[in-house]
This record gives sequence, C-alpha cells and structure tokens, in this order.
Amino acid sequence: MANKVTEVFEKASHKAQRAAASAIVDRVLSKLYKDRTQAYLDIIDLAETFWKGDYPHEAFEKVREVVKDPDNRWVRYINSIIDETDKNVAKMTLLNMGFEAFLRGTKTIRKNREIYKCNIPWLILFDPTTACNMHCKGCWSGTYGNKYNLSFEDMDKIITQGKELGVYLYLLTGGEPTVRKKDIIRLAEKHRDVEIAMFTNSTLIDDAFCQECVRLGNLTFLLSIEGTPDTNDARRGEGHYAAVMRAMDLLKKYGIIFGTSICYTSQNIDAVTSDEFFRMISEKGARYGFYFHYMPVGNNAVPALMPTMEQREYMIKRIRYIRSKESDIQFYPMDFQNDGEYVGGCIAGGRNYFHINSNGDAEPCVFIHYSNANIHDSSILEILQSPLFMAYHKGQPFNHNHLRPCPMLENPELLQKMVHETGAHSTNLESPESVEHLCAKCKEYAANWQPNADRIWNAQEKHVKTYNNYAKD
Repeated sequence: MANKVTEVFEKASHKAQRAAASAIVDRVLSKLYKDRTQAYLDIIDLAETFWKGDYPHEAFEKVREVVKDPDNRWVRYINSIIDETDKNVAKMTLLNMGFEAFLRGTKTIRKNREIYKCNIPWLILFDPTTACNMHCKGCWSGTYGNKYNLSFEDMDKIITQGKELGVYLYLLTGGEPTVRKKDIIRLAEKHRDVEIAMFTNSTLIDDAFCQECVRLGNLTFLLSIEGTPDTNDARRGEGHYAAVMRAMDLLKKYGIIFGTSICYTSQNIDAVTSDEFFRMISEKGARYGFYFHYMPVGNNAVPALMPTMEQREYMIKRIRYIRSKESDIQFYPMDFQNDGEYVGGCIAGGRNYFHINSNGDAEPCVFIHYSNANIHDSSILEILQSPLFMAYHKGQPFNHNHLRPCPMLENPELLQKMVHETGAHSTNLESPESVEHLCAKCKEYAANWQPNADRIWNAQEKHVKTYNNYAKD
C-alpha cells in the first residue's frame, strides 16, 4: 500500500496530489475525533512514505512510540490544539502546513537548491505596509508612517513565484499588516494552498475578521506582547495589553490557531519568561511563540534595551526548560537568536527565510536593512541569486558556534564585509543607516558575548542536524 501511495504522489500533478492529500486529511480528521492514537499513526505512516529514503525508519519508530503514550507531554499538547481548533482551520492547517509546506514543499525546495545553486527559503516574510497605529519605543517601523505599501499585485507576485520554488508559508509584518485586511483576505482566497501568518499588535482583530479567518482556514496570527500590563504598555503604549487580551479571547472563541511574538529586552526579560506569564498566554489559547532578542536597528534604536550577558544566558536555559519534559506548561517557545543549533545557524539570506519590505526591497533578514534587489524589477529567484544573498549563501554558517549565529549581532565585521563587497545600499525607510553605524552598536556586545557563548557551547550536548543547506565547496 505504501509503495502505491508513493507512486501516485510522484507521478500525479500538483492538483491531483493536493486532492489526494485532502482526502487523506479528511479521513485523518474523522479518526481524530474517534481514535486519536490511530490517526496520529496514520499521519506518521504517510510522512514516512513521502520521505522514504530521506530519514531512517528508526526516527519514525521513535515518534510512533511517543504518540502511543496518551500521557506524553507533547501528545497532550497536540490534543489540546485539536480540541480547541475549528475543523476547517484544522483541515487547512494540515493541508497547507503539513502537506504543502512540510512534505511536498520541502522536497521541492531541496531539489531547487541543487538546481539553482543558491539558497531557496522555506518561508518568505513581507510587509504589506509601513502604516501602523502604534509607536513602540525602539521600533524602527513605528516612525515610517503610511508612506509605502506593497500593492495586491506585488504580494500576489511574491506568493505565486514563491510557490514555484516550493514555498508555501508566508509571514506578514510591517507596519501593522492588518491595516490591509481586505487585501490579505483577497490574497488568502486566491492562494488557498498556502499558510499566511501575521505578526500583529492585535488592535484590529475583531469578530468579522475572525469569521473570515475561519471561513478561509489559512490565516493565523502571532500577537505581540511583552509580559505584564506594566512592562508591555511601557514600550507599546497604554491600553495595548488589554487589546491583546481581547484578541486572544476572540481567536480562542473562533478556534483559530495562534501564537505570540515577544521581543525580549533588558527591561522586560523576567516578565516575559515567568511561569505566570507562560501559564496566562497558554490559558488564553496561545500554543507557540517566537522570542526575539532586541536588535539595535535604525537611527532611533535604544541600545540600552539589549539584554545583558547574564540575561541572554538565562534565556537559553529558561526557554529550553519550558520545552523540556520537566515543564507542564502547554506552550512551545522558540528563540530566534539562541536556537541556532536546531536550524544550523543563521537562517537568513534565503537559507530558510528572507524579507521583502513595503518598498519592495529584498533584505536578507528582517533585522538587516540592506539590499541590492527589489521585487518590482526582479523575480524571487533573481533576488536569491543577487550579490548580497549569494554572499550569505557562501558565508553560512557565519560561526560554527551556533550561539553566535548572526553576521550583525555576534559577528558584526562579517555584515560590514558583505555589504561593502556586494554594493548593497541601506533600505531603512526612515533615514539611511550606514552599516558601520549599525555594527558599531553591536561590537562591544559581540566581544562580551563571545567568551560566554563559547563556554556554554563547549559544555553542552550538541543537536546534530541530518540536513544542512550550506553552500557546497
């Protein structure tokens, strides 16, 4: 049976593959509400069939043993998501994130990396607009105003060309992306086979928008929040914390999967990592979240908000504890800066993702505002083959200690070298920032972090990836 399934998927068109995957998802969902363990085993069987030859049988056997234990922490975690999620949202998530992105998309991406000899990302981040209804302290985009917008045609082009390369996950930031609700809904309607997630300040999420999200099933949210009402509103403005609470209640009510986006700083780090905070956002319905180290990007940056060395080391230990079997909190946090060993270091420059700002400039990373390609006159593939992106491709990993992954924050001399050698220009839409000015703010931090990072890295057990998409010599 498994061989027949593999043969069908390999020979069928994408449309036929998706139709077959949709039928399988329907059967799996039907079982999920009757015999959950068997449904999980069916999913693992399908994944092993699809990835035959890429991962050892033993790896799938370990997962099978986990799902057979209903008391396992992560089985209970997945069960809670299923119980809370609208059925159409669940189906579209399994189809788009499961089949399109993880299975079919990943295979396509890996093939295209070999064909085109450049980075091909797993997700693309883009900004529909610079407009934002908030002005958070230390945020570069809060001062832009409604000056730049990607047209619907621009966004459609990004997704259409991205899918051709195997990319089925798109993250929207800004500005505040929900300012463009109508165009985002239109985009999700046209591209029903992709998952679109929005980093949002929550203030524009209402019943009508949630109803559209349920109908479409392929829109989700990452809500910005920074701890307690006091620590959050001190940076984001009075009343923002209450707006996030209202948005969480709405998303949970409608069965929409959502997570959090948390910028940790020297001033809020305790508040955003306390047991009380984790339990609160979990009880509100958030099931995962990204933690972002504060970056001193832009001329209005506040370097004093960068965490101390002791705080960063604390973050490493704290996030990994919350993910461990010792913790009972039903929330999965990911640390963009400290989880490098699980993704092979820096993921920017198209290695796993890149960013397109609201002016169309293609940037290696949302925190690296330099470019030599623009979506208005270049295709996605041409962007990935542009000088700055190829410099990223050839330079990764920028440090074999994956606790020092970034060419700006931990290795500032490398970003300066790449920008100068490729002729990339500043894309800061408020006021251009030279790479020397940016990296000067990171030089002392990098020097202070190096001995700490080396000590931690040398002492810990390493997570070894079976696949690393580095440039081949």
